[in-house]
Amino acid sequence: MIEAFIQHYQDKSLLDPTKNYLLACSGGLDSVCLGKLLILAGIPFELAHVNFHLRGEESDGDEAFVKNLADEWGKTIHIHHAETSQLADEKKISTQMAARELRYDWFEEVRASRGLDGILLAHHEDDQLETIFLNLLRGTGIEGVYGMAERRGWLIRPLLPFSRVKISEFAQEYSIEWREDSSNKKTDYKRNKLRIEALPALLEVSEDARNNLFTSFNRLKDTGKAFSGLFDNWKKTSIIEEDGIQTLDFKDFLQVEGATSLLYFWLRSYGFNSDQSQEIYQACLTGDSGKLFETPSFILNIDRRKLILAPRVIDFSQIEVSKDDLGFALPEGNYELLKINAPCELDTSRINAMLDLDQLSFPLKIRSWEEGDRFIPLGMKNSKKISDFLIDLKIPLIKKQEVKVLESGGEIAWIIGHRIADWAKQTAATRKILYLKRR
Repeated sequence: MIEAFIQHYQDKSLLDPTKNYLLACSGGLDSVCLGKLLILAGIPFELAHVNFHLRGEESDGDEAFVKNLADEWGKTIHIHHAETSQLADEKKISTQMAARELRYDWFEEVRASRGLDGILLAHHEDDQLETIFLNLLRGTGIEGVYGMAERRGWLIRPLLPFSRVKISEFAQEYSIEWREDSSNKKTDYKRNKLRIEALPALLEVSEDARNNLFTSFNRLKDTGKAFSGLFDNWKKTSIIEEDGIQTLDFKDFLQVEGATSLLYFWLRSYGFNSDQSQEIYQACLTGDSGKLFETPSFILNIDRRKLILAPRVIDFSQIEVSKDDLGFALPEGNYELLKINAPCELDTSRINAMLDLDQLSFPLKIRSWEEGDRFIPLGMKNSKKISDFLIDLKIPLIKKQEVKVLESGGEIAWIIGHRIADWAKQTAATRKILYLKRR
């Protein structure tokens, strides 16, 4: 196995004899054999062992074993005592998840502090098979069959092509001793149930079942890479982004094969899951305009024949502007307050406002608009609901939540960024103008 191991890490450029690594060592068969292989291959490394204190004396025995192993191999060792159950309770996660988080965080701390060139993990071919089937049982997409990567960041898995049988034969050949983890025999864990019961039964279906499974997974992985490239091209030509808001027209996806997958790959990095992607697609088919879909950080709005994605609006607290203020800050930008003599050249930009100073009552208030708010739009004599005014402007629901108003003496003088009120405009009688200018 040593020759195949060396050939593999050389072919994949996974390890370098001139560099130094951190080997995560539980004391079990896989990590101890990986350590022995590294020694035979002349790869420098240090050892890292986590005592999770979950199996009493057995956990302490594992720690003592790895310490003795480090002495035997002449290697530097790092030991971490983890409060696994406490973290699981605090974060309301499973003990297995807590243990995983603890060990990977600590491994990286050790690697960084020691200036090591990678963290070596002893996952092998059987672990890969278990991982893929666990992903499938969770309802994965095509990426679930990718399994674990041989290299991801600082994590390196040089044993992935080798089966548990091959590793056991190597241990027997070199008379390697290791520690058995009694929890591996409990079938109340999904992974253990797969390892002990489900996968052996599946692999007995035919002699070439294992090879055929990995052949299938590799083909699916290649298909996934092809899809990823096609998706990137689709996204570049279909998604329009402006001021942090993304827009997707129905015509660019609704009748496309695999539309829900396109939606999912677009939206997943914003917190949307595959079920939501399916719901969004169905809502688009039925023309459910105005419907919102949300994640903790983003909102997706179906607006007529488009999907609009934007960050969630941060709650805006009302602010007051006094007559002596020189400006104010809003999430969308900062404004200067300038007092200028009339008449003057009119600024017609919708993001700025020029108001008759003598018509205003201070302090002015800036707040989010509310249902029932009314104002008299410039050029009109009668008041209009702001909600109707925004509909007339065809402002998407997702953007309506950002709209703010400038209020003077209980009357709305300006829908900020859209329209001033007719009563606040400058006229021939205007002497002073309050110029609100976006910086």
